[in-house]
Amino acid sequence: MWVIDNPGTVGGSMSAEAVRTFEDSLDRLDVEWTHTSREEFAATLSAVVEGPTVGVDLPFEGVSLSDTDVTVDPTAAALEAATTGVTAARMGIADYGSVVLGSTPEGAEAVSLFVDHHVVVVRSEDVVPGMREAFTEFGPWLREGGDTAIIATGPSATADMGELVKGAHGPKTVRVVILDE
Repeated sequence: MWVIDNPGTVGGSMSAEAVRTFEDSLDRLDVEWTHTSREEFAATLSAVVEGPTVGVDLPFEGVSLSDTDVTVDPTAAALEAATTGVTAARMGIADYGSVVLGSTPEGAEAVSLFVDHHVVVVRSEDVVPGMREAFTEFGPWLREGGDTAIIATGPSATADMGELVKGAHGPKTVRVVILDE
């Protein structure tokens, strides 16, 4: 499990500005987003997933998938049958509407890539303005032996063979749930 060493280092009003920019960037990518609180998380998640749903434990205090209809630590068969996957993002990058997805021993990569609909949970305090701040936050973690991480922006898409195709190498749709503190 990964933990951001300095959550909220972006700071109060700048953090709120970064979240607004993140929302605007997600809108440009046609990625739906929702704000929720810890208390409303289970209800919010139930409203945005399509079953069957698989996921990995979320590293956020006071938030759990155990109160939902999400199969945690899925088998290969459950993963293959799943429509939706739920994972946590290490951070959001406001300028691009991107999320940083860290690898986990529980298999967050498979849960985020092998489903048609990926639901990403990110704390509002973990949204940084741009790539410079993202590398400042997660660069040391990676250099000190942290597992791998990918920066994902919107649904999977390719135009390798001509016309743009969504979902060719990953999810067809992405939904970001922004967890407000």
